[in-house]
Amino acid sequence: MLTILGHRHAACEGQTRRELLQAAGAGLLGVSLSDLLRAEEQQQSSPPARAKSVIFLFLFGGPSQLETFDLKPDAPTKIRGPFRPIDSRTPGLRICEHLPRTAQITDKLCVLKTMTHGYNDHSGAGHYIQTGHRWQIPIGGGFSSTPKDWPSMGSVVEYVDQTGATAIARDLPSYVVLPNWLGGLQEKGQYRRPGEYAGWLGRGYDPLTTNIQKKNVEDNPYWRDCSDDELKYEIQGLVNPSTLTVDRLNSRQMLLSQLDERRRTADVSNVHETYDRFQQRALDLVSSEKTRSALDIRQEPAKLRDTYGRHLYGQSCLMARRLVEAGARFVTVHYDCVNGYSWDSHRSSQDLEKHLIPTFDQALAALLNDLEERGLLDETLVVAMGEMGRTPNANGKWGRGHWSTLFPAVLAGAGIRGGKIYGETDRDAAYPIERPTSPEDLAKTVYYALGVDPELRVKDAQGRPTHIVDGGEPVHELFG
Repeated sequence: MLTILGHRHAACEGQTRRELLQAAGAGLLGVSLSDLLRAEEQQQSSPPARAKSVIFLFLFGGPSQLETFDLKPDAPTKIRGPFRPIDSRTPGLRICEHLPRTAQITDKLCVLKTMTHGYNDHSGAGHYIQTGHRWQIPIGGGFSSTPKDWPSMGSVVEYVDQTGATAIARDLPSYVVLPNWLGGLQEKGQYRRPGEYAGWLGRGYDPLTTNIQKKNVEDNPYWRDCSDDELKYEIQGLVNPSTLTVDRLNSRQMLLSQLDERRRTADVSNVHETYDRFQQRALDLVSSEKTRSALDIRQEPAKLRDTYGRHLYGQSCLMARRLVEAGARFVTVHYDCVNGYSWDSHRSSQDLEKHLIPTFDQALAALLNDLEERGLLDETLVVAMGEMGRTPNANGKWGRGHWSTLFPAVLAGAGIRGGKIYGETDRDAAYPIERPTSPEDLAKTVYYALGVDPELRVKDAQGRPTHIVDGGEPVHELFG
């Protein structure tokens, strides 16, 4: 029998939360109140996981809904676009003629037609989509990430995997970004776009990011064939693993030990925790054979690499499959803007027709087929989308402006109902008329699929419990 504050209970009956907190506060359980609250925070109820991992294909710049998954051939001439729809395996889906491979596998995916939000700007919209939170910086107020940004979905997954009740040591990070940080292939790499980082959650939960550069200012490796010499997915900020020796690793360990001793004399606990995570992670990455092997694209058969496409986007999608197969939990693949445009198709639809849509079509179809053949599609959620859509009204060359009010997302795997359309749009593909879906809804859907409690709270920079997403609901109808 156990007595707490004068009340007797059989131990097997369990105690109320209030009683346990009282006992902990009095020091009767051998733990502090803060210990108990921390354990309680880490053990919040979570839904059963449908997915072990997520591959997030981020088409940054804003693909046009009218040129991809929401064609309107009956709309007025100035709206309907230059491309014709073709048949797919999904009844009623008007898919672009330049997506023939995807058209043959729409029974594996769901087209969510009604993504919508009010942040009509690339950087802020990219933050909104990847975090589920509107960016704290107003439109026009900035372009690059800040320490006050909200943590990305991938960073939250990294946090849960590092700190949760079931946390285990991992030599491959949970969260990886390919092939560069967002903005890395812009001219001079002037922006580090917000949304993919841990923000106020702490840099220890930032993604492992690889680094592949273009040949020159005008080059766009996303849509041209790349050599194996170019496709070395080296970890950004670390020395090439092939140049590391045991002596160098030992000397780094000695230096870190000296720094660690200095750290123990300080009294800044939050800095301690971040430093510890950085230290251990750096050592793991530079010494991990598993990480080096996973990042070696040359291990894949030539025929399969051809199927994905030898361009940077296709090979990065293949790399994403390698990483989830090796144990990564959230892999983002950017199809970024280069030299200011690409998916941000203000000027014309020419790049969409010749390069962007065909390479996306090839890589997406190859990825879903590859995952299915390996038995991974049932446990991998694939999401493909941009941060906004394009204006219904076009210019004379079918260029379109920014339009965050309506744009599509494609979801597959992890129990997503294939061969379906979710939501409906008006005749001009301008507004949702049925089942509008917000970035908050999307984030909660991703967390739900991964078995992360969508109502999870983590401590912000001031130590206050903060919901990872405010508002929104998981879109349960997407799942079978």
